[in-house]
Amino acid sequence: MECTTTNRMPLIGEQAPSFTAVTTQGNVKFPEDYKGKWVILFSHPADFTPVCTTEFMTFATMADEFKELNTELLGLSVDSLYAHIAWLRKIQELEWNGMKNVEVKFPLIVDIKMDVSKLFGMIQPGQSDTQAVRAVFMIDPKGIIRAILYYPLSMGRNFDELKRMIQALQKSDSDKCATPANWCPGDDVVIPTAGSCGAAKEIMESTDENTYCLDWFMCFRKEKK
Repeated sequence: MECTTTNRMPLIGEQAPSFTAVTTQGNVKFPEDYKGKWVILFSHPADFTPVCTTEFMTFATMADEFKELNTELLGLSVDSLYAHIAWLRKIQELEWNGMKNVEVKFPLIVDIKMDVSKLFGMIQPGQSDTQAVRAVFMIDPKGIIRAILYYPLSMGRNFDELKRMIQALQKSDSDKCATPANWCPGDDVVIPTAGSCGAAKEIMESTDENTYCLDWFMCFRKEKK
């Protein structure tokens, strides 16, 4: 009889698992080293692979944009430290899609034993027993997982969308609102649905020029341009 060990993937709203790991930027202790910061923890299948290379080039060129959003990047794969270093050095020699001389300054976790990968459910046998899928965990300053994305090995991620997600999460937190389909910074936001008939009537009859409703359950607030 064959036994299979299953690692439960952490869920949205839960505390992100803690870990200590070796990275290309020294040892990392998570979440202590990222207190007060948003974190995008993302895995990739392997070093020296074409899709992963395009992803790292893109993320590295956007690193400052994420820092402006109080967001740190933390990568992971199951390769060794020496493989990581050699790959990141090779990336600096490549030119793709207008990007060249790209230096990856954010940490890349060494996870040969797959300890961190298994904590976050990044190893999925249907895809590979030895490579992490393209997972993304968005973690807030309190260490709570706020969003999770999983991509197959063959598909590169949309990094503009990852940035938009961080912006939307931060907007929801700061303004106690929700963001509608295809929301981008500056677009109108959804205000909380009325919890009673009286509150619904009050919102519908509001004279606030910045608020408008399509129906009692669907009200928006105009954003200041």
